Amino acid sequence: MTPKSFIILAAVAAVAGLMSSCSSVPSGGSGLGAYHAYDVPTKLPGNPNNVRVKVSLSKQRTYVMEGSQMLMVMPVSVGAPGTTTPSGNFTIFNKVEKKRANTHGYAYNGSNVQKTMLSARPAGYSFKGTPMPYWCEFKANYGFHTGWLKHHPCTHGCIRMHENLAPKFYRLVKVGTPVSIAYSQPEDASTGNIPLPPDAGPLPDYPGSMYVGDGYFKQHKSPTFH
Repeated sequence: MTPKSFIILAAVAAVAGLMSSCSSVPSGGSGLGAYHAYDVPTKLPGNPNNVRVKVSLSKQRTYVMEGSQMLMVMPVSVGAPGTTTPSGNFTIFNKVEKKRANTHGYAYNGSNVQKTMLSARPAGYSFKGTPMPYWCEFKANYGFHTGWLKHHPCTHGCIRMHENLAPKFYRLVKVGTPVSIAYSQPEDASTGNIPLPPDAGPLPDYPGSMYVGDGYFKQHKSPTFH
């Protein structure tokens, strides 16, 4: 559920190992600039009470619908093997725009910032939890939130959203919105094949100061709707 680490070489190796399985994945470009520019068309609902969310674990897609009308299709990152995203029928019961993790995050002392668990915080350092912007919780300790997107399951069970899509999703759903999570969804074949942002694995991470301050909460384009 955390932002990607600074260990770029390990991330590159992981991506290289997945090249054969990702070779058919459509891409919207490469590099950090393409990642920042990524967006998908999104509609506002006529009746927010009729919005529902469907998540495909195998496709790593989230479909936000109003009845049979598609409001948004977005790529997501789901739980890695061993820390899988729970499947079943849920309801969004908690929304926090500027959520921070309780147990993992960043220790800081002046300009020195270290990614760490709270329990391993160095002596003399202050601590702030990992930012998880636009948190939408559907099961205790599991939620949708902003995070680096990869083309393979990689989270601790949460559902990561692209930085530009998270504020849109947050606007579309409310407390009480139903969420269906399954291995696949009927929409996978009809609307799931959308261009993807670059795989975040080999991209450079933001500096630690971005996560200790409010920068990561603001790291997105202004959301637009059609």
